[in-house]
Amino acid sequence: MSSRVDTTIASWRAAGESRDAELAATCLAQEVQVISPLTARFRFQGRAQASEMLSAAFEVIDTIRFHTELGDESARALFYYGRCRKEEFEEAQLLRFNADGLIEELTLFGRPLPGVTAVMAAIGPVMLRRRQQPILARMIQAATAPLALLTRTGEKRLVPLADPNRPAPKGNPGSAS
Repeated sequence: MSSRVDTTIASWRAAGESRDAELAATCLAQEVQVISPLTARFRFQGRAQASEMLSAAFEVIDTIRFHTELGDESARALFYYGRCRKEEFEEAQLLRFNADGLIEELTLFGRPLPGVTAVMAAIGPVMLRRRQQPILARMIQAATAPLALLTRTGEKRLVPLADPNRPAPKGNPGSAS
C-alpha cells in the first residue's frame, strides 16, 4: 500500500526527470521553504517562490537522473546526477513532509563545485530576467561567471595535483624515495 509521501515522491521524481515545474509544484505545501545550496542569505518561501525557482532550475539543468532514496514518512533524502550546461554535478535533496504528505521543507546540497557554480551562474540571471530585472540579471551573470570559470579550470588543472594517488615527482622534497 502506497502512502501519501510515496505518491508525492513518485510525482517529485517524475517532475525532476522530465523537468516539469508544474508537476513539481503539486508536490509542495503552500507554506514550503526551500533552502538553497548557493546562499544562506534568504530562503524561497511559499509555493509561488519555490515554483519560480524550480522553473528556472529546470530551464538551466538539462539532465536529472535520480539514483538513491532514503528515509521515512517524515523525511526523505533523494540524490540525483544532473548536468548544467557542460558541467555534471550531483545533488542531494532533504525533503520534510507535512501531515498531508506534501513537501514543507526542501534543503538542497550539491557537489562538485564546478557543477554547483555552473548552476549558480545560470539560475540567478534566468530568475531575474523573468522578474523583469535585466540589469540586475546582467550584474549577477557578470559576478558569477568568473567564479564558474575559476572552479571549472581549477577542477581540471589544479585539483588533480592534490590527488593522493598521484605519484610524487622524483627528487621532490618531502616525497618518499
